[in-house]
Amino acid sequence: MTVRPIRYLGDPVLRRPAKKVRRVDDSIRRLIADMTESMVEAQGVGIAAPQIGVGLRVVVIGMPDEEPYPLINPEVIKRSGERRLYEGCLSVPGYRGELTRSTKVTVKALDVNGREIRIKAEDDLLAQALEHECDHLNGTLYVDRLDSKDDLEKLEPADPSMAELRREEDAVSAEGSD
Repeated sequence: MTVRPIRYLGDPVLRRPAKKVRRVDDSIRRLIADMTESMVEAQGVGIAAPQIGVGLRVVVIGMPDEEPYPLINPEVIKRSGERRLYEGCLSVPGYRGELTRSTKVTVKALDVNGREIRIKAEDDLLAQALEHECDHLNGTLYVDRLDSKDDLEKLEPADPSMAELRREEDAVSAEGSD
């Protein structure tokens, strides 16, 4: 297993529709293992093969407190409802945006043994991740679904030392205002 570098917005592989997997074999299983390692290392909840530079229709979903699992040739076959939520992406680090996703999602895919499976999700992170990762396979990023580019928000750095410094600055400011 190898951690592969994540491709970022601007890389052409993220904009090309991925090719269907014709046969689930050891090379696909190795790809899945690399994708899983790469997703875990990047602390993501999902990853699509194009995000590591491979133009195949393979995703790995990794819900918190669950074992990650692969979906080969996933396809959203049913969706309903709408909900607004915030979303980020390993390929657009440091940003998030508010967009509309479906409330209910059903996906048809193959498992690691090449057997057909269906996954249903409703009003949760899994439903969001399924749509998000299937979008990647079609060359679509979440930023394409924003109502306006103004809806893209820059996130604060996750550096704990910076958060501690801000708290100290706030405490000094509060003392000075007495």
